[in-house]
Amino acid sequence: MDISILIVSWNVRELLLRCLTALPAAVEDELTFETIVVDNGSSDGTVEAIRDEHPQVRVIANRENRGFTGGNNQALAEAQGISLFLLNPDTE
Repeated sequence: MDISILIVSWNVRELLLRCLTALPAAVEDELTFETIVVDNGSSDGTVEAIRDEHPQVRVIANRENRGFTGGNNQALAEAQGISLFLLNPDTE
């Protein structure tokens, strides 16, 4: 795995879905990548929407908000990529 793209989310479902949709075109074709989203207890259906619309994305669904640092630490512990890329969910 070349790149792990790590995103922490909290109640930004629509922004995050646009971000996830834009990712494949943003990564060079010869690179392999994984995407890990840590959801910090969103109440807007984020986890379900990711699983429905982006089943290739690994989701860590927290019951409570562990904050930006806590969420990134969870994602970093799961990442398999040679390079790690922390991305905000409002990025397209």
